[in-house]
Amino acid sequence: MSRLIVWRHGRTEWNVAGRFQGQTDVDLDDIGVEQAEDAAPRLAAYRPDVIVSSDLRRAARTAEALAALTGLPVELDKRLRERDFGPWQGLTQAEIRERFPEDLARWHAGEPIENPAIETIDDMAKRVCAALRDAAERDVAERDVADSTAVVVTHGGAARAGCACLLGWPREVWHTLGVLGNCHLTELRHTAERGWLVHAHNVR
Repeated sequence: MSRLIVWRHGRTEWNVAGRFQGQTDVDLDDIGVEQAEDAAPRLAAYRPDVIVSSDLRRAARTAEALAALTGLPVELDKRLRERDFGPWQGLTQAEIRERFPEDLARWHAGEPIENPAIETIDDMAKRVCAALRDAAERDVAERDVADSTAVVVTHGGAARAGCACLLGWPREVWHTLGVLGNCHLTELRHTAERGWLVHAHNVR
């Protein structure tokens, strides 16, 4: 594929409440469904060749809105899941600050969290980046590879870490790629000369 569209899922009730979702299988709320349905025609305009999604419901249901317009199947890939936040999942930042203050301070500072029940950001980045590469390397039977597109539906933190890893950015600058808003996307384009480049970011 010459283009990757990395699309974050629509809104959930936990997004509104400020709760860490991680790999908890939270579904879209009514607004999230509307966001996906509203964005789907604009995604369809990219004429995608493949749709790959995290298997968590909030991502898969977002992908289904695009699949309904394009007729493409949604391929589920659990490597596109959000970071596994272990004991933080379901908690707000205020609750985490009360129970795990040192870990939260490290998270805010971009430092490794020392809780072994929480997936490291590097491990998350490696699995998401591998899934992005696999999506980009799919065979395109009916179109010119130079004009081919994969849409990948994932999560906020996963999208940032996976894209930064794919772009080859050093770890210390990953935070400069802002987290996608609900149903926003990052567009990456590939050239033989320069590899993967950011063409657009946080577009609704």
